[in-house]
Amino acid sequence: MNEVPVLITCEDQFLPVYAKPGDAGADLRAAESVSVPANGRVTVKTGVSIALPNGYVALVHPRSGLAAKFGVTVLNAPGTVDAGYRGEIAVTLFNSSLEAFEVKTGDRIAQLVIQQVEVANFVRVQKLPESSRGHDGFGSTGVQ
Repeated sequence: MNEVPVLITCEDQFLPVYAKPGDAGADLRAAESVSVPANGRVTVKTGVSIALPNGYVALVHPRSGLAAKFGVTVLNAPGTVDAGYRGEIAVTLFNSSLEAFEVKTGDRIAQLVIQQVEVANFVRVQKLPESSRGHDGFGSTGVQ
């Protein structure tokens, strides 16, 4: 297992934790109690600030249980936390249900996934090389 040094500031109860061995995402918890209105969104503080090494990114993903059971997801999923960002991580939750969703301090609201990233060298060209897919877009491969 490769270890990535992640400097973190938070209260002990808000430290991101991997729930089970082999999990890709560490749980982020709400640092405040809020109500997410029906068909509405709220940005929730996590009490966590991190410092990643250059070449890494933290991605904020939804928790599948919140989405499946309550219709609550991360609005801009995945949210991107760049290596240079030092502010508190906040999660914008969206409630697609018809009832308000109550978040209590300490509830698990999202997952933090740390990944290595490549820096692209963008090269402007006059024409792109051909591919088997070409210009076909959404739905181009059919349903089955």
